[in-house]
Amino acid sequence: MLTTMAKTADGVLRGRVEDGLTVFRGVRYATCERFGPPRRVPTWSGERDATVDGPIAPQRPSRLEPVMGAPEPHEQGEDCLNLTITTPGADDRARPVLVWFHGGAWISGAGSWKWYGGHRLAQEGDVVVVSVSYRLGVLGYLRAPGISEGNLGLADQLAALRWVHQNIAAFGGDPDAVTVAGQSAGGHTVRCLLGMPAAENLFRRAILQSSPGFDLINARTVERAAQRFLTRLGQDPRAASVPDILDAQSEVARAAAGRFGLKIISPFCPIPGVGPLPDEADWTACLVDRAPTLDVIIGTTAREMSAFYTLNPALRRLRRVPAVGPVITNTWEHHASDTVCNRPTRRLAARLNDSGARVRAYRFDYAPPASPFGATHCIELPFLFGTAADWATAPMLAGADPNDIDTLGRHLRAAWLGFIRTGTPATEPPWPQYTADSAAVRHWRR
Repeated sequence: MLTTMAKTADGVLRGRVEDGLTVFRGVRYATCERFGPPRRVPTWSGERDATVDGPIAPQRPSRLEPVMGAPEPHEQGEDCLNLTITTPGADDRARPVLVWFHGGAWISGAGSWKWYGGHRLAQEGDVVVVSVSYRLGVLGYLRAPGISEGNLGLADQLAALRWVHQNIAAFGGDPDAVTVAGQSAGGHTVRCLLGMPAAENLFRRAILQSSPGFDLINARTVERAAQRFLTRLGQDPRAASVPDILDAQSEVARAAAGRFGLKIISPFCPIPGVGPLPDEADWTACLVDRAPTLDVIIGTTAREMSAFYTLNPALRRLRRVPAVGPVITNTWEHHASDTVCNRPTRRLAARLNDSGARVRAYRFDYAPPASPFGATHCIELPFLFGTAADWATAPMLAGADPNDIDTLGRHLRAAWLGFIRTGTPATEPPWPQYTADSAAVRHWRR
């Protein structure tokens, strides 16, 4: 096995060569204790192995496994603050850097999953790709006085960005050319970072994919969920076992989804005014002040909520009602997509543009012919990350022509890579900026 060294501020890491790239796995950017803030990793002497993935946040299977498929198994552990770094070379080339925040409704996901591998982006664009793992669910977002202040997962993500700024040069990256990107809950992370004073000077560009809006989340909802969790758990969460915590978390999440399971936002999530995230007024002021320095790509898929509603038992029964059933369910899905993703995305694009940011808006329209989900939530991910083999069993890609995926994927990655390198997506014809006079939206389809 060929290995490569990188000297960080904490010590020397040993990564391995994979398909002509160097990958460092399980790279600790911070450490944590239950319900405590992220803390700097103690320095070490000698070499530390970084060839094996670190633990991922404790979690239960994602509700989107029937859509995306199941990821490969990983060790789970509470001290899960680690990175996967994929680079063309741990040298002094000062390449642009992409920092990726995974989705999963703040209760599932991991930066080290093969789905989020950065090999194709690193090879095709000569960039460094950093995927972040962070605390999830109750362990990352419980807000309960005397137990946890809340937004610890967000504090983890900020700590990861600071670590990247301090250390990425050792991996062939440029700390002054960082793009932050995320999808779904990860897109919401990027939304938070845009107006977070503590994140100033840590990134230059941002990509938001299918990000829910702030107006879907409020402190009262999160605090009520915390009380329900504590009641259901029935013991001190600081001493409870992880399985007991996950059991109680799952019951509260099911109750929050409502009788028919139509509410999709997890009650364990970032809330304004807690920890590093300012309240909405201060967030807006920071965003407006920072906007003239920002380049942003922002967009959604054509059928965001089909991932959550196509297999929903109540909606499936309703869909079978002659004549009116399909009309009602399609209308509900469209309304939910607008409420959760589309309208918040349009509002943020307009606010950024009005404040002086350079914005490109998109919609991902590709719909595999045999998939009941259409251009659903997460459908763009196989075109950006991982490999064809990593996504081979994803139900949302049923019937897709491999040539279509390859061609569209190359075009999409080229656009994202051009943006990461220069602030201008590499497309033909050129992708126009979103403006008040012309809300141009780039459609990605076969």
